[in-house]
Amino acid sequence: MRFGIAAALSAVALVMAGCESQADKEAEKQADAIEAQGEAAADALEQQANTVTGPPSAALDAKADAVEDAADAKADAVEQAAGKKD
Repeated sequence: MRFGIAAALSAVALVMAGCESQADKEAEKQADAIEAQGEAAADALEQQANTVTGPPSAALDAKADAVEDAADAKADAVEQAAGKKD
């Protein structure tokens, strides 16, 4: 029974992957690039935070979190906008 369910879910996943439009693929690439850029910027801020202590360190860490969150939100918006175009 478990094997049958797993096989059915795998088949559905393959069908769904085949239905992905070119616009969806491009949006996913763009979203991945946005996330990577946000992660890199956040990493740089975290490295700066590691060179200081106290409130300046906490402020840099908070800014790093905000940069990463903003990049994730922008990437999600790009993917959702592409999904609405289908």
